[in-house]
Amino acid sequence: MFLFLREASRNTLPPCLCLFPDKVVAAINAGGSSILDTSFGIDFVDDRFFSGGDVLRTAEDIVDAQEPSLYRTARYGEVTYALDGLESGDYYVDIHFAEIIFTNGPPGMRIFDVYIQDEKVVSDLDVYGRVGSNRPLILLNVRAAVNGGVLTLAFRGVVGNPTISAICVHRAPPLGAEPVVSHDQFTSLRWKTARSRMLADSRFMRDKSRGAVTESEQRLEELRNECHQAWISVQESNRQAEKLRDELSVKSLTVDTLANAVETQVLELRDLKEKEMNEKTKLKLAVSDAQRKVEELRILYSLLSKDARDCICSFPDPHGMVSAVQALVNEQKELKKRLLDESQERKFLYNKLIEMKGNFLPGNVRVFCRCRPLNASEASASSVSLVEFDSARENELVIRAGTNPKKLYKFDRVFTPEDDQPEVFADTSPVVVSVLDGYNVCIFAYGQTGTGKTFTMEGIPGNRGVNYRTLEELFRLSTVRKGEVNYEIKVSVLEVYNEQIRDLLTTPSQAGLAPKRLEIKQDADGGHRVPGLVEAEVHSMTEVWEVLQSGSAARAVGSTNANEHSSRSHCMLCVKVRGENMTTGECTRSKLWLVDLAGSERVAKSDVQGDRLKEAQNINKSLSALGDVIHALTTKSNHVPYRNSKLTHLLQDSLGGESKTLMFVQISPTEADVGETLCSLNFASRVRGVEMGPAKKQLDSSEFFKYKQMAEKAKQDVKTKDDSVRRLEDSLRTTESKLKVKEQLCQSLAEKVKD
Repeated sequence: MFLFLREASRNTLPPCLCLFPDKVVAAINAGGSSILDTSFGIDFVDDRFFSGGDVLRTAEDIVDAQEPSLYRTARYGEVTYALDGLESGDYYVDIHFAEIIFTNGPPGMRIFDVYIQDEKVVSDLDVYGRVGSNRPLILLNVRAAVNGGVLTLAFRGVVGNPTISAICVHRAPPLGAEPVVSHDQFTSLRWKTARSRMLADSRFMRDKSRGAVTESEQRLEELRNECHQAWISVQESNRQAEKLRDELSVKSLTVDTLANAVETQVLELRDLKEKEMNEKTKLKLAVSDAQRKVEELRILYSLLSKDARDCICSFPDPHGMVSAVQALVNEQKELKKRLLDESQERKFLYNKLIEMKGNFLPGNVRVFCRCRPLNASEASASSVSLVEFDSARENELVIRAGTNPKKLYKFDRVFTPEDDQPEVFADTSPVVVSVLDGYNVCIFAYGQTGTGKTFTMEGIPGNRGVNYRTLEELFRLSTVRKGEVNYEIKVSVLEVYNEQIRDLLTTPSQAGLAPKRLEIKQDADGGHRVPGLVEAEVHSMTEVWEVLQSGSAARAVGSTNANEHSSRSHCMLCVKVRGENMTTGECTRSKLWLVDLAGSERVAKSDVQGDRLKEAQNINKSLSALGDVIHALTTKSNHVPYRNSKLTHLLQDSLGGESKTLMFVQISPTEADVGETLCSLNFASRVRGVEMGPAKKQLDSSEFFKYKQMAEKAKQDVKTKDDSVRRLEDSLRTTESKLKVKEQLCQSLAEKVKD
């Protein structure tokens, strides 16, 4: 997402950029088209000689830039430039940067290294940390030697992806021939002011005054004219300031009018919310009534099936049997049709209920916010919670950030520190059970380290989390639907550690042997899978608990200054469900992801080193990739960078597919964590705006042939029954004819007896 700032100034860049335009051998506008006749005296060509990366653009002005259009485009990502065809010798390289993406910071969101001729010349460059956003930063006069005709420049991300605005290469003079501006000095260089020119001219006049009195007088007159022009400019500025004050008064009146309009809209929204609550109540009653009708139909179907079997065993007369069979077949067809209609209506009302509980947009990601309570050390230090809750509004919270104004956030559901695991799962279960109806579902927890993500997802033995309660609910519903739908449930547990996929259910490898490398593959139907991943089939909660314990014990954890037991990987529980409807023969294959993301952390705050530093960098990189995916989905970009991280690649089916997605954003109530809390809440607000389209039932394509065979068999059965009915009708007509003959014979015999 690009932000727009003030117009830039042309008098703030170092003049040495424009001194020797005739020595320039290559000038490239990274990510953009050619820019000719620039104020540098240099023509910048369109982007070329690169490999890797994407293009970013912004329409906003760049502050303090001599050539603002040069910084409105950038090449973004892991990029390498190879400029060939250069003569051997020494060159100066100037590289232009500007932060045009994360314009509100914070520092540390994009850090990268710069390599020239495979040698690192700058380490951990943070453009925002040095100059802020929408301001140029120039790496100036870096000397590089070219021997083979090729000059290479590489940019490698440490946190996030690098951005490059322009590259300029020019001939370097011999060593010692002219001064080189250092890296720490070049941002402070400015054009000389009018006063410094006047002082220089005055000294020159004093030195030459003995022989050039006339020239000095002319110069003095010119300076007087310049002063007069400056006075005129000041008068014009005063008039502009008065005009701006008038405009400010008009805008103040406009603001008052808008405030009144907003108050009116708030009242209207309150009335609309009351109407929506009434609609929710009606919908719940409709769902309950539909479920009662389905149960009645199921009982009626069982009774009719028993009556049909009794009827077949009793074998009445042919005519009655034919009529009874036909009536029974017709009644069964009607009941089957009614059962299917009621089942479809139940699923429709159930999905509608889920949408009504959320943000009323059927394709959006649902977001729940949960705030942890103050821990013992925070309570002993008399810390005060900065998060305010309103019991009348269960989907809103307010953050008090010091002297700054309060900030209001809205989500699908907000849980206070007093809400326990059963209350959290009560609002989560409607999304979870959709997996039994054939829909893909994804639930993941996001937030700063130490905010309770693992507690929400896994819980503790005496107070289970979402993972355990989800599988418990799936087994309960599969038992209720037994006889109507048969289910097969398989569970996998894996983690993404340092951008590597690790199977947490596999047996330890032998000594000296490296663990098997797991990669993500795409199925023929477009889905994604991990070949070689252990899938444990479970039939009871005892087996489920053993699997969850095994996976949790193998997960990578560590201690940092921010959290004593910090998760150092993204833990992912995958539940695959295959369902077969015994009435219709329909088969579904659905997938449920339960993801405990590693906590986002700032390296300076967690004070990690060595392996912990590498882990933190990989965690922040994957979370940054997740942020890039959310940004692309929010802006409906044609390209969504799922493959920038193993985490986003695994979740591609859930984040961008036809599935139901729920996000838990975990926050801390303390003032020490307010920066991370605001970042998490802002990210969650963007996630809530992602539109993925309505969820779609995942039918099992392998069952299509089976359905065809069942249809052929049904046709054959109907044909056989029709033949049987015809034979019974023929037999009935023959019996009736014989009966008439016997009646006539009896009548004639009776008449003879009378005679």
